[in-house]
Amino acid sequence: MNSFALPPFLAGLFTPLVELARTGGPVVVLLGMISVVTLALALAKLVQFHAAGVGRYAHARQVLQLWINGERELARDRMSGTRSVLSEILANLMRGAGSGRGTEAQLREDIERVCLNKLAHLRSFLRPLDMIAQTAPLIGLFGTVIGMIEAFRAMQGSGANVDPSVLAGGIWVALLTTAVGLAVAIPTSVFVGWCDGRIEREQQAMEDLVTAFFTGKPTEAAHAGVVDLASHGRRHAH
Repeated sequence: MNSFALPPFLAGLFTPLVELARTGGPVVVLLGMISVVTLALALAKLVQFHAAGVGRYAHARQVLQLWINGERELARDRMSGTRSVLSEILANLMRGAGSGRGTEAQLREDIERVCLNKLAHLRSFLRPLDMIAQTAPLIGLFGTVIGMIEAFRAMQGSGANVDPSVLAGGIWVALLTTAVGLAVAIPTSVFVGWCDGRIEREQQAMEDLVTAFFTGKPTEAAHAGVVDLASHGRRHAH
């Protein structure tokens, strides 16, 4: 019976990884398992951001402008069928304002609760990713320390007949675990920082939308009026 063999491209991918795990020992194997978990969490985070519509602001802002201009039925019609974090916040505001129940202060407090829940949902999976970014270098350093202890113990057992090449080989194998730990931690830390930036921008967009909903964007309207008057004056001057 023929033994199972991996396809050539898979063999070319897995053979170096297997050799790395064999050389680095249990610590490298543990870091490899952590890297798989990290990749799964990062993919889940990207899918979550895409499904939640993170970064999609244009439609919600257009509907908000219709609402502020008094075209509320058209705004409700335009809101249906859209999906993004900002659109859901605006839909809640429109429903709350249209129901006639509660004061403006109560509506503000309730929409703040909704925004906090949305932000908490967007921050899911970030805590374990941040923990991996912090602990992976320490795990690699722990493997290096253990490897150095083994190398120097072997050197002590050899007495005067120490082979420098054997000692150097033991040291580079020990340092390998630190390199693997950093290789896991650095991209994870960069990804967590990128996610934090996206969430901060989403929070700022929420605050801007809620404030504009209740105030009607008077500063922007005033600015638009100044621009209109200035252009009107230029036309008459010509």
